[in-house]
Amino acid sequence: MISTSLPVLPHAQIDPAAWDAFVASHAHGHLLQTSRWSELKARVGWQTERVALSADGAIVAGAQILYRRMPWGQPFAYVPKGPVVDWEQPALCASLLQAVEQCARQRHSYILKLEPDLPHSQVMARRLAGYGFALSAQTVQPRSTVHIDLTASADEILARMKQKWRYNIRLAGRKGVTVRVGARADLPAFQRLMETTGQRDHFGVHNLAYYAAAFDLFAPPGLATWLLAEYEGELLAGIVVFALGRTAWYLWGASGDSQRQLMPNHALQWAAVQWAQARGCAVYDLWGIPDEVGAGEVEPDVGDDNASQGGLWGVWRFKQGFGGQVVRYVGAWDKVLSRPGMWIYRLAAQIRRRAALLTHNA
Repeated sequence: MISTSLPVLPHAQIDPAAWDAFVASHAHGHLLQTSRWSELKARVGWQTERVALSADGAIVAGAQILYRRMPWGQPFAYVPKGPVVDWEQPALCASLLQAVEQCARQRHSYILKLEPDLPHSQVMARRLAGYGFALSAQTVQPRSTVHIDLTASADEILARMKQKWRYNIRLAGRKGVTVRVGARADLPAFQRLMETTGQRDHFGVHNLAYYAAAFDLFAPPGLATWLLAEYEGELLAGIVVFALGRTAWYLWGASGDSQRQLMPNHALQWAAVQWAQARGCAVYDLWGIPDEVGAGEVEPDVGDDNASQGGLWGVWRFKQGFGGQVVRYVGAWDKVLSRPGMWIYRLAAQIRRRAALLTHNA
């Protein structure tokens, strides 16, 4: 494997502000590789380590590694939406991945998982395999998503939407739905909406302290906005949109059970598009659709028929109408660092599956 002799910067020598500036300016930089994201994940038990390669005193490649300690003591090492590197430079990639692996081994991790922010291609899959990684069936972040092109005008973006979606956006305005930027004082109400949505749609939500930490970390510097849809003083729905560099991401959304016929969620997404455009973003990532759509295993319009199946199918039915492009990433790639640790993990997973099956059949 080709390597380069660039100096390796350990975590203690990487200034968080310099790191974030590097991530924000890099073509493969991502929100989940920022120091602020690692501070947020620390609230739920993750530890962070950054490693970088430098040239002439500047960072040229790097990775933010998140660690989660497992019950038997070994940590799971994870690089979300990274590393941040020019993937067309094999020597640079090889040296960085060697440094990342060394960090994970020094912490006695049983596995190292990468989820690069790269579109799927057979060329990139072969390269990752050449670096000693294997494609994983277990992803952490959604592998498929929808990107809305924000370089177009507002009229062009609306024209690319399905007719009903344009109608619903205008309907919300005509019926008196308003969208405003949320303040920290709105977080308890947003949390209640999240809990209502989680119970209705059967997914877990974070606690109020987590969303408050996210607000404090990302809202003041303009890296995120809480958008709230209201009708006659009643909070109907809310979304949280993040932005870094030229990309914005819709990560969290919640809605109540009343006045849904007023289409507050359509109004919120249109407000998010406008917010992201005003920040200079070129892409709005709607974050997560069924991977069967991204992989081309089903026709895109089957979302109408599969929405009742739950999971991401109902989400896809909503997101597909905004006229974006389906994007599939290269996926998650694993390198086993400890075979005994991996055996324990698989055994624990098997026990959990059997317990869940017994509970379901009880």
